[in-house]
Amino acid sequence: MTEAATAPEAALDDATLTGRARDGDVRAYEQLVLRYQGAMFRLAARMLADRSEAEDVIQEVFLTAWRRLGQLQDDSAFSGWLYRMTTNRCLNVIRSRPARADVDPDSTESPQRTTQPEHAAQVHSEMAALTAALQRLTPEQRACWLLREVHGRSYEEIAEIVGTNTTAVRGRIARARAQLAEVMKPWR
Repeated sequence: MTEAATAPEAALDDATLTGRARDGDVRAYEQLVLRYQGAMFRLAARMLADRSEAEDVIQEVFLTAWRRLGQLQDDSAFSGWLYRMTTNRCLNVIRSRPARADVDPDSTESPQRTTQPEHAAQVHSEMAALTAALQRLTPEQRACWLLREVHGRSYEEIAEIVGTNTTAVRGRIARARAQLAEVMKPWR
């Protein structure tokens, strides 16, 4: 038996798991889901500002990924492919919404509780302000900013994910940063 055959799936890289999943190995795909569901949910929850919608989007994205796994050309590109599907699905959800002026900051993840109530209240207020400020960005700016600042993606990866060039990505992120900096001034 080879070393790769005896290694637990959790220790395998994306390319190996993706190849196995493409061949019908459900356990390998489960490992990919476990590896990426948290990051994809955080991205969707921040883009949509709605936990319920984010859960629906993530469920749909992972189901679609399973069904279309045969279409992925490069097994090592699984995470970028997943980011692209999640981002595009969120953008579609946002575009299909009627215009909303009211965003409920409590519908997304809440900050961790601390033992100091004043600090917890301040952090909650800051997160509520940031969530509201993110909702004022265009969906494209929000996607680019979240992919860069929260998920640490490179400009090149973001350009591929959102289907544009790096110049446009840099511009969207710069505009998003400027808008967010202005809104968040009171919290500095």
